[in-house]
Amino acid sequence: MRAVVQRVSSASVTIDGQINGAIDQGFMVLLGVGPHDTEVEATRLVTKISKLRVFSDAAGKMNLDLKAVGGSVLVVSQFTLYADVSHGNRPGFTNAAAPALADQVYQFFLAAMVATGIPVQHGEFGADMQVSLVNDGPVTLLYDTEAGAC
Repeated sequence: MRAVVQRVSSASVTIDGQINGAIDQGFMVLLGVGPHDTEVEATRLVTKISKLRVFSDAAGKMNLDLKAVGGSVLVVSQFTLYADVSHGNRPGFTNAAAPALADQVYQFFLAAMVATGIPVQHGEFGADMQVSLVNDGPVTLLYDTEAGAC
């Protein structure tokens, strides 16, 4: 799995002109699922993201996690994180999971994140979405379970 995690002061996802999910302080998570990903990778990723300490403490040091600051998570499926751009000018997406598997793992990720007690908002798998966010810092981190990044 691949996830781009951005610390935000606000973020939202809109589908067909309607806000589908919105948060204030927290993480915007763009989530891509690979063809070999399972609930095991999703669980590891949820654990890492839910405990990620990148919010400032009283001394101004990035030392607090989502729960400590009352933050939320906005999760949006993003198959383009598995794009192959090594040939030509048009990306290929054969490295991404098939839609049925990707949706299953995405839904499991959402449920596992909710189970942490952190408020979760989300997009809609497979939908054409418009994402807006204010990246705070900016702080942006990349997780890749295949590369051992979690």
